[in-house]
Amino acid sequence: MELSSRPDIDISAYHLENFFELSADLFCIASYDGYFKKINSSVIKVLGFSEEELMSRKISTFIHPDDQDKTAQHRKELLNGSPLYHFENRYITKSGDIVWLYWTSMPVAEEELVYAIAKNITHKKKEEEDRNKLISELSALNADLKRLSYTTSHDLRSPVNNLLNVFNLLNKRKIEDEQVQQFLSILKSGTEQLKATLNDYVDVLTENDRLNAEKESVLFEEVLKKVTHSISSLIIDSRTIIQTDFESLPSVLFKKSYLESIFLNLITNSIKYAMPGRNPLIDIHSWAEDEKQYLSITDNGSGFDMELVKDKIFGKHQRFHDHADSKGIGLYLVHNHITSMGGTIQVNSEIGKGTSFVICF
Repeated sequence: MELSSRPDIDISAYHLENFFELSADLFCIASYDGYFKKINSSVIKVLGFSEEELMSRKISTFIHPDDQDKTAQHRKELLNGSPLYHFENRYITKSGDIVWLYWTSMPVAEEELVYAIAKNITHKKKEEEDRNKLISELSALNADLKRLSYTTSHDLRSPVNNLLNVFNLLNKRKIEDEQVQQFLSILKSGTEQLKATLNDYVDVLTENDRLNAEKESVLFEEVLKKVTHSISSLIIDSRTIIQTDFESLPSVLFKKSYLESIFLNLITNSIKYAMPGRNPLIDIHSWAEDEKQYLSITDNGSGFDMELVKDKIFGKHQRFHDHADSKGIGLYLVHNHITSMGGTIQVNSEIGKGTSFVICF
């Protein structure tokens, strides 16, 4: 049944004013010169001003300063005859609070009036803000956990390789006790399995974000000692020589675990990519210059073509050698450790002559 077909309905019998006045939404009629001409009680209730205050001032004076420009632009479109749908802006109440309003506005050119309805969506905006904040915090925490897993799974590979080298150096012929030999075989097998597991983690963990880190005073010599101890058999077996000079700058404000990871990755890379027939020589030097602090790690390894790798050197899973143990993660971690603490790193390399990394803290 169509209501329009009922000639007996007298629309004047309905109190249409109640529809305007009793609505929970904000109803208003505004003039083209920017003043309220008629408002319902919801406008007064939400904004907190009296009817006289609202009618005596330009509507723009109630709008949040940050939203006035975009509101003025949409108002121009209204005055040119274009209806306004789905528009949000902020108003400042008499008490100083901010409310979000969601507008639908229709211009009537012959009357030079705008008929508008607004919904108060402040509570939705607050929920949205809280949700976005929670998502941001959870995303940061998730990224931190992934980064920790990433760093741990990668950096543990070097001590594990060190342990495997020890097993390989053992002369089992000199061990007469069969039970000891059996235990050693079990330990070696378990260590190989651990290495495989860590390699799998490095392959799977592909997301990264910086950890929230506080700087501390870190001694270069102390960090280097810890790292070289963890890979001592690798250093001995490769006949690597490490020269240091920390006299000009013994320490730096940094995160200790990050610096350990940086030393570990750059030193093991120097050994891993040593020039065949040449004992690895690594020079580590720290100094201060022009109120900045620097650390350089230089080797005499096989190097690589700088023109070829260009800006890919610190990318994730980027490999520039065909070494079987290369995962393309080490330099990626080094770069992220440094930049996440506000520093920079530069590299210079030449095939057959070695590579030099210079870190500016």
